Amino acid sequence: MPRVTIALILALALAGCAAPRPKVEGFRDAGAGLYSNAVLDPARIAGDWVQVAAFAAPNAAACAPGRVSLAPAAGGYDADVALCLPPGRAEFRGRAEMPVPGRITLSGADPQGVGEPWWIVWVDVDYRTMAIATPSGRFGFILNRDGRLPQDRLTAAREVFDWGGYDLTKLRLLGG
Repeated sequence: MPRVTIALILALALAGCAAPRPKVEGFRDAGAGLYSNAVLDPARIAGDWVQVAAFAAPNAAACAPGRVSLAPAAGGYDADVALCLPPGRAEFRGRAEMPVPGRITLSGADPQGVGEPWWIVWVDVDYRTMAIATPSGRFGFILNRDGRLPQDRLTAAREVFDWGGYDLTKLRLLGG
């Protein structure tokens, strides 16, 4: 056998011995592009939001709409969060920061849960609806200033999630 063939067989055999990559249970293809909204005005996201949609497994229990309240504070926000996220209700009360435009971190929150960095992937021009994604795809959700999400803004948020590799068949509207 030529040396090149033997080397190729050995390389493939060694590659087969490598530890498999851990599977992340999530809702997006990690190979798809994902970008946060770097041009948003951080002051305009302050206030009260209602969670109107979230990604969930098909067999997940029903979950009531959540809420996010962001009050301006020096260098960030005071956050009060109660969201419907996999595997259920997630709550946080404390400091939220935006280290770079469009990316929110919840100081001290579980980094494998609600404390995973939130990327604002879309906000409508009037700051009435906001789509939040995570690079891992473990969760994603849509916030609205009130519980009524018009079809045009739902369509826009869905398109952004779709572009970011999220499985839209797992996006659930919450509440009425």
